[in-house]
Amino acid sequence: MSAAPFSRRLLDWHATHGRHDLPWQVSDPYRVWLSEIMLQQTQVITVIPYYQRFLERFPDVASLAAAPVDDVLALWSGLGYYTRARNLHKAAQAVIERHGGAFPRSPAAISELPGIGASTAAAIAAFSFNTRAAILDGNVKRVLARWAGIDGLVAQKAIEKQLWALAESLLPDGPDMPAYTQAQMDLGATVCTPKKPACLACPLQDDCVAKRDGRQAELPTPKPKKIIPSKTTVMLLIRDGAGRILLQQRPPNGIWGGLWCLPEVPSTLAAVADARAQLGCEIELDETGEDFVHVFSHYRLTITPQYATLLREIPQAREAGLQWFAIPDALAAGIPKPLRSLLER
Repeated sequence: MSAAPFSRRLLDWHATHGRHDLPWQVSDPYRVWLSEIMLQQTQVITVIPYYQRFLERFPDVASLAAAPVDDVLALWSGLGYYTRARNLHKAAQAVIERHGGAFPRSPAAISELPGIGASTAAAIAAFSFNTRAAILDGNVKRVLARWAGIDGLVAQKAIEKQLWALAESLLPDGPDMPAYTQAQMDLGATVCTPKKPACLACPLQDDCVAKRDGRQAELPTPKPKKIIPSKTTVMLLIRDGAGRILLQQRPPNGIWGGLWCLPEVPSTLAAVADARAQLGCEIELDETGEDFVHVFSHYRLTITPQYATLLREIPQAREAGLQWFAIPDALAAGIPKPLRSLLER
């Protein structure tokens, strides 16, 4: 099968059935880049309101680069995978410092910016500058693995190399590059889905190996199931006389890096002593809240909220990164989704 029939079928399908009204379908590289980062591991329906709010606050790369990272994290709060937000801020500053505020045009130069891999760089270049470059995001890997009948874990280097070669061999020439790139994404997102793909609506069904052999559930090769470990923590919700709560900014790296969180202690039994030693607070314990669970990609965290009242502060014992927040101010800050849910209820 030559490249032209494959790409032509995708383009014809996309003209009728593709997504044409997404807010980031413009040639502005800043907006395209922002959408591509937000769409990593996040669905379109979730991204759209975040994207719109983000653009209202940061309409261009210069305003994003000049903003405090706390403001960026605050707008990202609830979207998850916060490393994306920190890298977005670093990349904006790099565009200003290295490229004079003009977004680089080649995939190679774009991929040198923080948080941008080869596929994302190619998508930005294709949509913004009509660059002929192959993409290989999760949707495209799934489409190609099924269509060509490629066995093996797509994360393995040898399989990924094979998929890259196939993606590049199928690229069309001419002005259809942006539409073809979007068509690949749309087909994987709406038709060739991970579960129960709509094969009868697929423009590639006539020569798709997975459909021919009934292997849609087997391709791409599923990752081996692994047991997700469980962890527990106690979060102190300390209130002062004005009804404010004490939050602690986490280190820039790791889970919830740079976000404001409730201070954590190993157990409710140690809460009073730990608050005195680490937070510089004499507290009185109130009720213990109902446990709730937050699932990360690599472990399950059970959080026990422990409510407490501030008796007095011990400033000389206080660690850095602690600050009192009124509840509305805390909700407007960069806080993780579990804390937001706790404060809202």
